[in-house]
Amino acid sequence: MKKSQSFEDLLVWQKAHQFVLCVYTMTKGFPKEETYGLTIQFRRAATSIAATIAEGYKKKGAKDKLRFFNIAQGSLEECRYFLILTQDLNYKETITNEKVLLTEVSKLLNAYCKAIVNSLNS
Repeated sequence: MKKSQSFEDLLVWQKAHQFVLCVYTMTKGFPKEETYGLTIQFRRAATSIAATIAEGYKKKGAKDKLRFFNIAQGSLEECRYFLILTQDLNYKETITNEKVLLTEVSKLLNAYCKAIVNSLNS
C-alpha cells in the first residue's frame, strides 16, 4: 500500500469532501429564511469534517491526530442530526444518498481512529 503524500490521498477525506459538495447542493434548495439558520450551520458542520481531517493529517503525534479525527467525528454527528432535521422539515424529500455517504465517512473515520488507538497500545 502506497503511503499518502497529502490529506487528499486519504479516502476518508475524499468521501468527506464529496459529502460537503452534496450538502452545498442540497442547501441551495432550502427556504430563504434558513440562510442564517440551518443552511449555514449544516454547511459549517459538513466543511468542518473534511477540514479537520485535513488538519489532523499533518499532526505528528498519534494522540494529536486522534484528537482531530475525534473532533471530525463530532461534526459528523452534527451533520447526521441536520439530515434528520432536513427531512423532518420537509426541505428535501429523500436524503438516502447523503445518509449513505455520511455513513461511509463515519465508518472510515472510526477505522482510522481505531488504528491510531491500536498503534498507541502496541
